[in-house]
Amino acid sequence: VQLQAFGGGLVQAGCSLRLSCVVSGRASSMYGVGWFRQAQGKEREFVAKVSWNSVTTYYADSVKGRFTISRDTAKRSVYLQMNSLKPEDTAVYYCAADPSPIATFTRDFGSWGQGTLVTVSS
Repeated sequence: VQLQAFGGGLVQAGCSLRLSCVVSGRASSMYGVGWFRQAQGKEREFVAKVSWNSVTTYYADSVKGRFTISRDTAKRSVYLQMNSLKPEDTAVYYCAADPSPIATFTRDFGSWGQGTLVTVSS
């Protein structure tokens, strides 16, 4: 399975942005898809995840209530709707294959694609 993130850009604080992750290959080989981000000089961190065959979602506390993850299996895509963006949300965002319902550590995810840069100006 291969995943690729799209949709990053430059936005002002308080604005919204939607990221897309396109899945190719055997989607059935993964439990779901996770979004991660990595700010300059910091470690990659978990943002949100969604199961592929149901609508189970899970969020990091830092984005809960502002970000919404969803998936469209017909379009083989997973989306991250980001509202009320803050400068601290600035990072390269990645999507990756989620191997299990309980995984949230970066090391547990696979099939990382190239990230997409989100820059939030104050």
